[in-house]
Amino acid sequence: MADKLRGTFKQHEYGSVMLPLLVLRRMDAVLSPTKDAVLDQAVASGALKADRKTLGKAVDEGVDMLLKRASGQRFYSLSPLTFASMLQNDKELAEQLASYIRRLSPDAYTVMEAYNLDDKITRMDRADILYPVMADFADLDLRPSVVSNEAMGYIFEELLRKFSEMSNETAGEHYTPREVIDLMVELLLHGRTHAELTENPKPVRTIYDPAAGTGGMLMGALHGITQANPDAKVHVYGQELNAETWAIAQSDLMLQDTNPQQMAQGNSLTQDAFQGKSFDFILANPPYGVKWSSYAKPIVDEHEKQGFHGRFGAGLPSVADGSLLFLQHMLSKMKPTGSRVGIVLSGSPLFSGAASSGQSEIRRWILEQDWLEGIVALPDQMFYNTGISTYVWILTNNKAAEDRGLVRLIDARQLGTKMRKSLGDKRKELTADAIAQIAQLYGGAKTEFADDPKVRVLPREKFAFQRIIVERPLKRRWEVTPEAVAAAPFDEYAHLVGRRFDTERALLTEVSDLTAKEKKAFATACAIADPEAQVITKRNGKPEPDPELRDQENVPVPAGYFDLEEAGRDKALREAAETHLIRVVHPYVPDAWVDHTKTKVGVEIPFTRQFYMYEPPRPVEDIAAEVKELEVQIQEWMKGLGL
Repeated sequence: MADKLRGTFKQHEYGSVMLPLLVLRRMDAVLSPTKDAVLDQAVASGALKADRKTLGKAVDEGVDMLLKRASGQRFYSLSPLTFASMLQNDKELAEQLASYIRRLSPDAYTVMEAYNLDDKITRMDRADILYPVMADFADLDLRPSVVSNEAMGYIFEELLRKFSEMSNETAGEHYTPREVIDLMVELLLHGRTHAELTENPKPVRTIYDPAAGTGGMLMGALHGITQANPDAKVHVYGQELNAETWAIAQSDLMLQDTNPQQMAQGNSLTQDAFQGKSFDFILANPPYGVKWSSYAKPIVDEHEKQGFHGRFGAGLPSVADGSLLFLQHMLSKMKPTGSRVGIVLSGSPLFSGAASSGQSEIRRWILEQDWLEGIVALPDQMFYNTGISTYVWILTNNKAAEDRGLVRLIDARQLGTKMRKSLGDKRKELTADAIAQIAQLYGGAKTEFADDPKVRVLPREKFAFQRIIVERPLKRRWEVTPEAVAAAPFDEYAHLVGRRFDTERALLTEVSDLTAKEKKAFATACAIADPEAQVITKRNGKPEPDPELRDQENVPVPAGYFDLEEAGRDKALREAAETHLIRVVHPYVPDAWVDHTKTKVGVEIPFTRQFYMYEPPRPVEDIAAEVKELEVQIQEWMKGLGL
């Protein structure tokens, strides 16, 4: 059917035509049995005139409820037209279709309005393809008795996937590849979580996606739960910023008889549509590297005024990337009794930001709460609009006892399969076998796969360090040089050129006519670093640190650091720093010391470093032999050229 759009629409526009028309046809089929009852109720309530063709008074909330009850659905139509009847007058088809859309119930009309379908109807009408396209849709039998809500959802998602793949250049903004969703769902539902689902006769679970896009993750998680237990009652909630993308997600939920209020439109970071609500499963693929400076004010205000009573108490990341804002928002939606969180992130949130920066503090907070369960590194070139490496983070506030204090890392970078045909930047995919293998590695990371080279299980302290400041004493002598007395007012003391002084005071006694500010400038001009000179001391007798010799070093935090109270942490850090100073620094500079007042704790997750495998360089003999062989070959070629 979409082939009829060729020439009038570009391929990446097909979805914006076919998907809303599919939704309209489904609603037409669903509402058909109760259409007369709805129209009768509309006439009785004054929403329609007696001829059923003329609108009456506006529909208020009470009448809206009566009409929904008459339709037996969450939506209704006040139009007497159907897809079949509209085809009886091809001259007025465009006008009738536009009228049909306007007479949908408020919730349904809002969704269709977001598709901007009016313009597309006009384009099809002018190209004389509106009638054949509508006729094709009218021939589809989409009655619920023929196509169930669940099947309709699958159809819609499959078409969405195909149209998104055709839109290579922009699909990745709103669409996550299905295999990535399947992997996330596998990881979220593994082990104890899967057992709880299957053992409960009728479990009730909620799912939330704050960057829902077209709703693929929500539907993937819903299907994963119902596959584990067909009797499960699943409620999905989401929020999406882009209006047309929101309409697609809303349509998918509408086709499956889900309350439209559970898919909100807006920026979830600044306009949280589900404030105060928590969920069992929270998953998202937020945008990577997107600046949030344009809407920073409410986020900064919440951070500063509400602290940990708000969503962003742990810290604010760089304005160049808001990924960790989404993660904090998601963690704020966890239930006190336990939730599981899955998020796809780029490599930057793993390590960007120095110690005590916003990014580092957010990672530190997560490890302190012991919420990070594991991270899986995906193959590169997995997404439509970027070829960068990506990572799936799994977090929970209800770790099993044996998992507490531990983080599992799975290196799946080599498990991708090259696609026969690339889709934009997407050149690799995860097969079903690869997803199963990753899930097995993740679930058995501490048992049967503990020795697998793709698996690491590390204590959370492994990712924390203290950045210490190593000071060395200031050693100076003062010598009057020609440069120091080249300009006024210091030129009056040219007779001092060549004189050396052991202390600053001794130098300044010779220039008593200068002001205090001038004396300081003159002393600075004459100061010369000298390792053989005296140590400059403060008034309390302690050595003055030399800024030019100051050094910074990262020292791992001691084992069990996160389990200590605040006072115990400070003591442990100080002892670890002093041990490092004695063992590593003093053998080379015995006069160095650590300024503990400047110590900062940082957290980074250097994923690739954990899987680095040293490969020794080739032996010199082999390289030399290869060079000689190439030289002989080149000489033979030159002979053949007569050179």
